[in-house]
Amino acid sequence: MVPLESYVSGPVPTMERHLERAQLADKLDYASLWLRDVPFNVPSFGDAGQTFDPFVYLGLLSGTTKRIKLAVASMILQLRHPAHVAKAAASVDQLSGGRHLLGVASGDRPEEYPAMNMGYEDRAERFRDAFHYIRGIAEDYPQLSTAHGNLHGQMDMLPKPTGARIPILVTGSSRQAPAWVAEHADGCITYPRGAPDQGRAVKQYRDASIALTGQDYPVMQSLYVDLTDDDTARPTPIHLGFRSGVAYLRTYLEVLEAADVNHVALNLRLNRAPTEETLERIADALLPRFPAHGA
Repeated sequence: MVPLESYVSGPVPTMERHLERAQLADKLDYASLWLRDVPFNVPSFGDAGQTFDPFVYLGLLSGTTKRIKLAVASMILQLRHPAHVAKAAASVDQLSGGRHLLGVASGDRPEEYPAMNMGYEDRAERFRDAFHYIRGIAEDYPQLSTAHGNLHGQMDMLPKPTGARIPILVTGSSRQAPAWVAEHADGCITYPRGAPDQGRAVKQYRDASIALTGQDYPVMQSLYVDLTDDDTARPTPIHLGFRSGVAYLRTYLEVLEAADVNHVALNLRLNRAPTEETLERIADALLPRFPAHGA
């Protein structure tokens, strides 16, 4: 999870050596880099993310990395016109050679909505409409009739994604019914839970997606980690994760694997060891067990 640095004392990262660290993650064969969409530094939220606009930053990363997937977790659909999201996402996908994954969400920072003259209470409906607009505009000369605009097959949006469509992963419920997420998303992004609860949540999503679409779509979750020097250290809780040695992190990931979680985005914001050292230790100890091609 970008930024690849520790910034415990405040909400704003330094972004020092950010490109070198992204390139290191690519070289070490991590599966993906995940950016966040944080338009404003909202003090009550407490995290400004990578500070750069995610699509501008993804464009830069597409030219400075080679293999690693470039992803957003997650774009707040209601705060951008979906035509801009669709064009930017397809552009990143083309520029990166098909490495883009688009996570989307309905947003959890109500202060941002009046700043953009947007309603907060109707965000569930506008999320659905924006989602369908992005899906539809990927077609050749689309015909769409939505609250975000109408297209009548007389003009086309370029570029197109490298594949049939860009994978869109929905974060949590995004204020939608579970069946809607299971039917329309190409995957689900969720937050850490205890293993039994996470296993039940994943099974519920998978059962619904298979029943509604015939597809077994992937599940991703985030995890804050603080890797200690002692490889055998037992875990102690931190915000949305734990402090531990690398041995317990391996055990925890194996438990998630057994619960059918496909991918874990590691957040190093609270990690106290040097970032490069931590990336290399995890790569040496864990990536052979959890290779990028299995994500």
